[in-house]
Order: sequence, then structure tokens, then C-alpha cells
Amino acid sequence: MDGNRRSSYNGDSHTRPDQEVNVGGSIDIEQLRDLVRLLDRSEVSELEIKQADGGTRLVLRKAKAPEGSSVPLAAPTPVIMPEEPPAGPKETRHTVVAPLVGIFHTWARPEGKALVSPGDTVRVGQRVGTIQSLNVLNEVESGIAGRVSEILVHDGQPVEYGQPLMTIESVEEE
Repeated sequence: MDGNRRSSYNGDSHTRPDQEVNVGGSIDIEQLRDLVRLLDRSEVSELEIKQADGGTRLVLRKAKAPEGSSVPLAAPTPVIMPEEPPAGPKETRHTVVAPLVGIFHTWARPEGKALVSPGDTVRVGQRVGTIQSLNVLNEVESGIAGRVSEILVHDGQPVEYGQPLMTIESVEEE
């Protein structure tokens, strides 16, 4: 045996360590003790147990002694690691930045109304402002669909390349 085998165990002392078994509920302390004893008596270096619902993952690893050492190994230490949260809507904040240096405007034409306001919903590629540079109005577009949460720059304010102009909150399904 190579000592690097991995195995799953369901707490049943009649189950072979090399069998892959799904754990159907929570693990009680007696099952945990059985798992530690099983790991201690076998050549398996690691046990990994995942709950069927994906909520908890338990990993038991044997401690390694330094090379040439005759010190006995301690009992394996359980490591409980939470699984990733269930997939669902994930809110993210994105920043729209200035693509060039100039004067930021919230409108598309002078004397026009603002293109977007906080709370407005925007689409990908929608114009959200303009930057006047060398007497030319350049469009600023949204790179993400979502809701405008905050406009960080006032109308008529000078901006630099890469400066944050506004934040957009999007909801992405995973």
C-alpha cells in the first residue's frame, strides 16, 4: 500500500475502508471515534466524509513524523471545513470607470436630462454618461446589467482615466 490512499467511511464497522459510501446524516461522537480508530489501524493517510446534502465536509489526516524519527504518531486530528454556500443569487457591485480624461456629464446633450439616476436599472452597453474631451462628447457605457446604486462624480466635474464614476449592483445566478 502506498500510504496515500483516500477513503470514505459511513461509520459502519463492517464497511471496508476502500469502499466509497455516502454519509446520510450528521456524524455522532461514537462514529467519529470509530473513524479515528479505523484511520489509525489502516495504511490510509486521509479520510474525507461529505454529507449528502453538501452542508459539511470532514477530513481526517494522519500526522506525519519527521524522517528518521522514532517518536510515535499522535492520533489524527479532525478538520471540519464548511462546504461552499448553496448556489443561488449572488449580489455583486461593479464600478463604471472613466475611459478617458475629461469633464464628466450625466447627460447626452447639453441642457438634456440625466441619462441615469441612483436606483435606475441599466442594460449592458447602455449609455450612462458622457465625458467631454477636446470639445468632443464621448459616451460612457455600462459593462454590466443591474441597478445604479451610486453616482460618485458630479455633473461637470473633471475626471481622470480609470477614475470610478458610478457603482452598479448586479444579481448573478450561479
